[in-house]
Amino acid sequence: MRSHNLELIFDHVGHFGRFQIFLYFICAFQNISCGIHYLASVFMTVSPYHTCRPPGNVSRVLSHNTSSWKLEDIWILFFTGHEDQIIVQLQNGEVWELTSCHRFRRDDRSGLDSDYNGHKSSFPCVDGYIYDKSKWDSTVVTEWNLVCNREWFAKMIQPAFMLGVLVGAMIFGYLSDRIGRRLVLWFTSTGIFFFGIAAAFSSDYYSFMIARFLLAMSGSGYLVVVFVYVTEFIGVKSRTWACIHMHSFFSIGTMVVALTGYFVRTWWIYQIVLSTVTAPFFLCCWILPETPFWLLSEGRYEEAQRVVDTMAKWNRASSCKLSELLSLDLNGPVGNEPLEVKKHNLLDLFYDWNVGTRTLTVWLIWFTGCLGFYFFSLNSVHLGGNEYLNLFLMGAVEIPAYIFICWGMDRIGRRNILAFSLISGALLCGVVMVIPKDHFIWTVVVTMAGKFAIGASFGLIYLYTAELYPTMVGGCGKRQHGEPCGKHRGPILGFSLQRLDLPATAACWDFGLHKWTAIPNASGNHGEASGDDLGGGHQTGYRKREFRQIISHNQ
Repeated sequence: MRSHNLELIFDHVGHFGRFQIFLYFICAFQNISCGIHYLASVFMTVSPYHTCRPPGNVSRVLSHNTSSWKLEDIWILFFTGHEDQIIVQLQNGEVWELTSCHRFRRDDRSGLDSDYNGHKSSFPCVDGYIYDKSKWDSTVVTEWNLVCNREWFAKMIQPAFMLGVLVGAMIFGYLSDRIGRRLVLWFTSTGIFFFGIAAAFSSDYYSFMIARFLLAMSGSGYLVVVFVYVTEFIGVKSRTWACIHMHSFFSIGTMVVALTGYFVRTWWIYQIVLSTVTAPFFLCCWILPETPFWLLSEGRYEEAQRVVDTMAKWNRASSCKLSELLSLDLNGPVGNEPLEVKKHNLLDLFYDWNVGTRTLTVWLIWFTGCLGFYFFSLNSVHLGGNEYLNLFLMGAVEIPAYIFICWGMDRIGRRNILAFSLISGALLCGVVMVIPKDHFIWTVVVTMAGKFAIGASFGLIYLYTAELYPTMVGGCGKRQHGEPCGKHRGPILGFSLQRLDLPATAACWDFGLHKWTAIPNASGNHGEASGDDLGGGHQTGYRKREFRQIISHNQ
């Protein structure tokens, strides 16, 4: 069976009829939940202003020559840029100087004033911390005191999540080829719902991290498999734009995070609200059928025929007999046995120098695309102004980016539109670095433009990879590409280097673009992801024959 023979099914039952529309929006809705959990930590791990808690009841407070009776009233001075030192007098007469991570007791019981030159005794913050609650009532940081010498625990939350993304992509991508797409979608959707709720009710930091890690595995597994699942149900006439706009629902999840963070300021309630978004899909995912392509590859022809008949019935079209269309002998000695199909693995992506170079180039684009994508998203709350609006705009700007590439890639080609997006993203990164910090409005505008550019390239690389590799290695190609590695690396650089990471990202993009120009342009024929259309150029025929010899379906 060749892949173009399988595509004939859609000519009979419809390329994007009512059946595909129903499945598409069910699966796409769950993408919202994935987008939510990938970026939920931007508000859940907020570290507010804090100071050491004094070892007793406070009678008076002094900070920057301003006196108060309540310690909570002194936080307004922190917003005006004054030093983070608070002097308090306890009811027993002792005077303590409090900072964010240290506290000092004045050995001489002097009056409550800021000028003191006597001896002080230093003490650790064993009584905990007092946090500013003007923005958030509680976060993960305030829940388990992840500040000062425990600050690195908070910094590890998002990188550990992305490590789960890496593991989940490899495990569930492999399982989808072994046990089917439908079962993996069931398992991962159940995991997204339950582990999301479990994270909200975690009693300690370590159980929270375990729940988030398993949540990341489930979300990543769903994203990897649902792209293949949707692709195998939609015909070539609608496949391109349908696959691209799966990412639009992920960006809606980003906007939901911003809105939820604005209205809900307690971290565990915030987590529960975000986790309930997946409930509708969790309740109806059991109705999803297995894809006929996978059933055929496993020799389950009768089940595949029933799925095709259901598609035709929903679409009000005439069904087709797979035995006639694909020249299958269902009653023969191998009628219930799967076809002998060559199994492919990671090594097939490095069959020779040319294929290996192309694979490494695509990996680099995956890596840098994810690096820029998550850097812009996670760093949006540090741009200045309203952090909730910033994150909302970072999600909203992706939707026109995906519309842009749907319009442009069939007119000027995949490679050209990708090159334009990467060059634009690199240049805008450079512009962001030279904008003064007090001009945060311009910073937000340029960052939005950068997110538009990198979002376009990020969405396009999914489709390009699917078109570059045929079905039998397409899953291997996407699983083994640099997406999870880029996601894992991006947050680490984003958290640790913040704005300093932009030059490195821009340099990676420039290098990736230089290598990318060696790859032939993909087919512009409305998303014909057959695995045979590797592009144009004077070596097209040779490259087609070369790649067919490496990774092609058996007759």
